[in-house]
Amino acid sequence: MTGRDTPTDRETEISVDGTLSEESRRQRDGGDNIGAFGMRTGESDLVFFQGILPEINGDVKGSAPIDEQIEMCLDRLELMLENCNASLDSVMKVEIQLADTDRAEAVDRAYESRFDDVAFPPRTVVGVCSLPGGADVQLDVIAAEE
Repeated sequence: MTGRDTPTDRETEISVDGTLSEESRRQRDGGDNIGAFGMRTGESDLVFFQGILPEINGDVKGSAPIDEQIEMCLDRLELMLENCNASLDSVMKVEIQLADTDRAEAVDRAYESRFDDVAFPPRTVVGVCSLPGGADVQLDVIAAEE
């Protein structure tokens, strides 16, 4: 033996720290917890929004057309930014997750029209197999409080 642990010597069970935040617990618990998972800023002026879905009053509108879904996501983003005394001007980076990348043109149109009056933030579009609540689109956003 070379002194390395064999797979049978290692602990195979994962332990979860019970002191983790509620936001972290919601993320670990999976797809039953839908919607924006929260934000964490620490001592920074950066604000991170994760899991912005096309939802109204907690109900994901996954059956709505993709152009309506992205508009709902962007509406929610603007409200979340307002709650942090920020605006679309504050957005530094956007990740758009699409369940069907063939629908990217509709998302592009809505994204470009919404950011028409402000500096166009960089973005990444990622194809995913599925999203919570049957949604076709989800946003993760980094913004800076000014």
